[in-house]
Amino acid sequence: MLDTYLEHGQIAQIRRAYQFGEAAHEGQQRLSGEPYISHPLAVARILAEMHLDHQSIMAAILHDVIEDTGTAKEYLTHQFGEEVAELVDGVSKLTQIKFRSKAEAQAENFRKMVLAMVRDIRVILVKLADRLHNMRTLGAMAPDKRRRIANETLEIYVPIANRLGLNTMRQELEELGFAALHPLRYRILAEAVRKARGNRKEVLHKIATAIEERLNQEGLAGRILGREKHLYSIYQKMRNKHLSFSEVFDVYAFRIIVDRVDACYRALGVAHNLYKPVPGKFKDYIAIPKSNGYQGLHTVLFGPYGVPIEIQIRTEDMDKVAESGIAAHWSYKVGDKAGGAQARAREWLRELLEIQKSAGNSLEFIENVKIDLFPDQVYVFTPKGRIMRLLRGATAVDFAYAVHTDVGNSCVAAKIDRHLAPLSTPLNNGQTVEIVTAPGAQPNPAWLNFVVTGKARANIRNYLKNLKSEEAISLGRRLLDKSLAEFNTALAKLPHERFTVVLEEFKLKSIESLYEDIGLGNRMAALVARRLAPLEKEASERSRGIKDVLTRYVPGWLKGGERPAHRPLMIKGTEGMVVTFAKCCHPLPGDLILGFVTAGRGIVIHTESCKNVAEFRNRPEKWIDVQWATGIASEFPVEIRVDALNKRGALATVAAAIAEMGANIDNVSIEERDGKYSTLTLIIEVRDRIHLAKIMRRVRSIDMVARIVRTKG
Repeated sequence: MLDTYLEHGQIAQIRRAYQFGEAAHEGQQRLSGEPYISHPLAVARILAEMHLDHQSIMAAILHDVIEDTGTAKEYLTHQFGEEVAELVDGVSKLTQIKFRSKAEAQAENFRKMVLAMVRDIRVILVKLADRLHNMRTLGAMAPDKRRRIANETLEIYVPIANRLGLNTMRQELEELGFAALHPLRYRILAEAVRKARGNRKEVLHKIATAIEERLNQEGLAGRILGREKHLYSIYQKMRNKHLSFSEVFDVYAFRIIVDRVDACYRALGVAHNLYKPVPGKFKDYIAIPKSNGYQGLHTVLFGPYGVPIEIQIRTEDMDKVAESGIAAHWSYKVGDKAGGAQARAREWLRELLEIQKSAGNSLEFIENVKIDLFPDQVYVFTPKGRIMRLLRGATAVDFAYAVHTDVGNSCVAAKIDRHLAPLSTPLNNGQTVEIVTAPGAQPNPAWLNFVVTGKARANIRNYLKNLKSEEAISLGRRLLDKSLAEFNTALAKLPHERFTVVLEEFKLKSIESLYEDIGLGNRMAALVARRLAPLEKEASERSRGIKDVLTRYVPGWLKGGERPAHRPLMIKGTEGMVVTFAKCCHPLPGDLILGFVTAGRGIVIHTESCKNVAEFRNRPEKWIDVQWATGIASEFPVEIRVDALNKRGALATVAAAIAEMGANIDNVSIEERDGKYSTLTLIIEVRDRIHLAKIMRRVRSIDMVARIVRTKG
């Protein structure tokens, strides 16, 4: 097989790699009892069938020697060169790193694989061939392990194979994964297909003959192939579209292969002339190829006996790319001759690299990448006519990030087909999208509720994470300075050596990390202040128990509501994500308030009269005394309930009165109490208690309103 496309010298290097691998795996066996070297050889054969270069095949033969035989990467570099060693290292599994969970291990493995793919795209081809042979020999595994590997294959490796256009490999991985994950469903479906297939031969032959005759009449030379639907494809359609087996299987599928691109469109005309096309089912993937490089014309026709006929029309070249993707016309070196599938694969890998830089951890990274592996797409245009491919359901924000990260971070509005539209508007095929940006604008956390692309999600999360970190550092510094005041000192007065000692004790790299921990509620400011305070003060307190120290130095809720004399933390309403206002009581400037320190979230502000405060009274170390600052300019949400007569226009009248008083309505819900009254529950934005009181007086003056109250949990 190798001598059909490789040179003799390259084959000799592959033979040397085999001899090395055989010696390295000497005495090792697979679970099936076969010598271990049979697995690397089978992986190499799969790649040879794809006509991959000799270095990929050498890497396939050697892909387990680093992990399973203790062979060093440096030794492989010395023996077979840098490229082969890098490929082997990229494919090797992460067995040395210890993870907290299997999910984290799988995610970190995947992350490493993706980074290796970015460096050398052949890594994923070796990895996919490795997974394919493991799936072929899955029978030797225990049932639970079979299901786990099959699920991982269907969730990760199948979408990657699809994204890279490796159609033949994708279909086999799907079938093997389906059989291992749902063996009973697989057997039942396989039997149903076997029984139904016999009745179809005559109809298939009749349709194929009719198409062939009409092509010959038009002078078009082409091959006509009947396409068999794969079991997993049938299963997915039945499950996702809630169809019966007969509804899915009663579709006749054909592929027409011609020699030139213009012949594809002529063949389409022949097919549409022979049988009537189904409106809205024509797709031109020649003019606009899929993201994995696939090209072809798709149409659905009304066939004889009323059965639908699916037809795909391609050239021989397109057919090869459709089945082999980036492996078709393989040329590894990047250059002008790289095929469409390979160029698009490298573009995708560059996007993955950007996502992984923004992701906080491996689990977040794999979540973002899996979003991008779904194949359903929508095609839209920039104002200059450039085509952008996005996932189905993508919004204007996804489009903005697809154009450039900076455009996404600073977008404030969108024009779709020259009309202003909300940023959350899902995009449709053929629309022209223009993004309006502003210098100072920043991503909104609410965008995470509707963006669908991994790139947008990763960039928004990264921005908010950095923003939250900055806010936590600022709050942590304020909290620590406030706690140090109890020791008659301040941050500015402490010598640098004290910080060095405490940072070493807490195993933190910088003072900013310490501030951030305090701001997020992961460390108590009072305890850190006690460690930082001058030694003589610390000595006088050493005899006290921890509870005594907390009671004295942490402003909190003490028995009987007693409070120590101290300086409270001033709340301005502009602290950002590290100070949140409880939704149970919606505190407002003017209310008596308390703060509760929550790990990872910072400080949560409650009103003193909130019912939820009672359950935390026995945890005084978590409370912090807070007070509203003066001159607050922010607006705060508050919930009010209005009992109004069941009359037309009641809600509109109440809403108009609230707007008249300069307040926005965030949310409204209506509950009919009885035939006469309804209860309107509104969340409105107000400046303070005085502003709310004015609004309530105005609403109470409306004739239709019987009662209005503020809800406090």
